[in-house]
Amino acid sequence: MKRILARVGIGAATVDTVLPTTTLTQGETVDAQVEMHGGSTSQDIDAIYFALKTRYRDDEGYSTTTLSRKRVTDPFTLDAEEERTVDVSFDVPRETPVTMGKTQVWLDTGLDVKGALDPDDRDHVEVQPGTHLDALFDALEELGFGFYKSSCEATGGMFSQRFAQEFEFRPRSGPFAGSFDELEVVATPTDGGLDVLMEVDRRGGLLAEMTDTDERYERFSVTHTDVGRLADEVRSVVEHHA
Repeated sequence: MKRILARVGIGAATVDTVLPTTTLTQGETVDAQVEMHGGSTSQDIDAIYFALKTRYRDDEGYSTTTLSRKRVTDPFTLDAEEERTVDVSFDVPRETPVTMGKTQVWLDTGLDVKGALDPDDRDHVEVQPGTHLDALFDALEELGFGFYKSSCEATGGMFSQRFAQEFEFRPRSGPFAGSFDELEVVATPTDGGLDVLMEVDRRGGLLAEMTDTDERYERFSVTHTDVGRLADEVRSVVEHHA
């Protein structure tokens, strides 16, 4: 009877991923531990799997996507009431969305149990920008632009990936306060840094807003992390539309 109940999740094994910190960084490798607790009967475990996930908005609402997936360990048996810990590591891809605004990223961990419901665990994590993106954010802040919101959107063929994260900044102070409505930024990782697509939205009055003539696009590369130098480069891009 215990085995039958375990197949439907009653008295089954449980799994929990213990992270050294719930704050991760784009591009890093994370070492963690998976803690397993046997249920009321022994169970054959085929594997432990990890999946780092997020969601993005598309034409049908929201879709969940897997950023990275890893399967670890050979098959083993977890005895009743047994406690077992496995050391693991997983990569945080450079294109993992930054958890700014309402953007969410989580890690799903599961035990692949033959012929039964798979025990699983979900851990929401914070994701910080990598070095190049962090420098770009600092440069925008130096120019007086404050973060407003972010969203993950389906790309519709505009990029090689299925979705991209868009960041929106608004001028709070500095040389562009009162001249621009907002900057929208999409930053795609490259081997040497970032490929940045920036939309500059000028204050052009009602007619310009209605016809979208106040919007301009620029594409440029970020290949270093010198904030002062990067601020000058971004200033030049924005001033082109002044």
